[in-house]
Amino acid sequence: MTFSADLGLAVPELILAIGALVLLVGGAFAPKATKAVGGLAVLTLIGAAVAAANGPLGEGFAGGMISDQASVFAKVAIYVASAIAIPLGAPWFERRGVKNFEFPVLILLASLGMGMMASAGDLISLYVGVELHSLALYVLAAMHRDNAKASEAGLKYFVLGALSSGLLLYGASLIYGFAGSTVFSEIAASVQGGLHTGVLFGLVFLMCGLAFKVSAAPFHMWTPDVYEGAPTPVVAFFAAAPKLAAMVLFARVLAEGFGDAVEQWRQVLVALALISIAVGAFAGLVQKNLKRLWAYSSIANVGYAILGLAAGNAEGVQAMLTFMVLYMIDVTGFFACLAALSRQGKSMETIDDMAGLFKEQPGIALAMTAFSLSALGLPPFSGFWAKVFVFKAALGADLTVAAVLGLVGSVVAAFYYLRLIKVMWFDAAEGPTDKPPLEARVIALALALFSFPIVLGALVWIYPEAERAARAFGFV
Repeated sequence: MTFSADLGLAVPELILAIGALVLLVGGAFAPKATKAVGGLAVLTLIGAAVAAANGPLGEGFAGGMISDQASVFAKVAIYVASAIAIPLGAPWFERRGVKNFEFPVLILLASLGMGMMASAGDLISLYVGVELHSLALYVLAAMHRDNAKASEAGLKYFVLGALSSGLLLYGASLIYGFAGSTVFSEIAASVQGGLHTGVLFGLVFLMCGLAFKVSAAPFHMWTPDVYEGAPTPVVAFFAAAPKLAAMVLFARVLAEGFGDAVEQWRQVLVALALISIAVGAFAGLVQKNLKRLWAYSSIANVGYAILGLAAGNAEGVQAMLTFMVLYMIDVTGFFACLAALSRQGKSMETIDDMAGLFKEQPGIALAMTAFSLSALGLPPFSGFWAKVFVFKAALGADLTVAAVLGLVGSVVAAFYYLRLIKVMWFDAAEGPTDKPPLEARVIALALALFSFPIVLGALVWIYPEAERAARAFGFV
């Protein structure tokens, strides 16, 4: 392909990169124009999503970038989730006296990195995408500079992120050294006769680095502390879109680089999935802080997504993609509810704070109930169908024991979701809550609709699109 054709594939990334640079310079000269910067950032993300959905398909930059149905599916979902994070987060910071234009710019840069992850065709673009989005997330976690917990969260995320980057780079160097290439398609050609021991070790290290990015156990140690300390709207962002980007990257590496070694990497994925489900289910039982609670919930839910990927076929990847999109809706909506709630100017972040919420804020309580029941997997909420697809794919790949253990983990985790609902609906309130801000209330209630069976018609679009995306990876 010519260079101009290569650039045509990278139009969404170019839109985000140019938009971030322009807004960064503009914000520096007009630092008080935070609303204008935020609005323009949202328009930039929408433009990037439209460009991704209507752009050309193919490979560019010597195989370093792949534009296919899978990358398009991921980019549209990522950019939409990122666009929601800006109107949710910017007013939240303003109400706390933190008026900075950098927040939407960092969202754009993180989205740029996530788009590169979804389109990565070799180990170099993989690493660039991962680091670009990670560096932005480290700063976002510590964005509330006057808050000691936020600063601690950013530091912990950075230090442990450096560890994961080391694992990822070491694995990539081993793969390159023994396979002789960084391009996934060429790696696949070189390992067709079976994985060399060095390549296998490299793949395991690479998978460990990616497991950190999706907070899969036992590489989850950063998640509870970072979720608790980071600003609530920031958690809503990096609990959703980055997880989808990393899971798509996970699938692309395994399918296009090591598609002939399914039986070898499937064992690692099944172990990661079951450990994540167990840690998320049992550790969540003792949590009182809701952000920590949903950190363990996210660990468990990533386990279900990895279980779908472990099936090693198109049905499993389709289930994983559908699961992740529906989970993004639930987790973004739940944290939007938390961002909307306060009592006497203090954020409501513990289970005890939610006592009597239904009497004080019935709309928010209903939305949180919907998100909790959906994350639990109770029919007929959307999360139930997401888990059905995952278990169906696992059973189809003869992973019966793993599917049964995953179902047991879901039953155990039901306790902490139902405990929250019980406290909201039946316990006595500690006092009147503050009036929820409009933008958080609107986002929370709008996203809650996607968890109710009334508008489950969203699956009519999501599931077929996920199927087309899954087949782009080359799985049968």
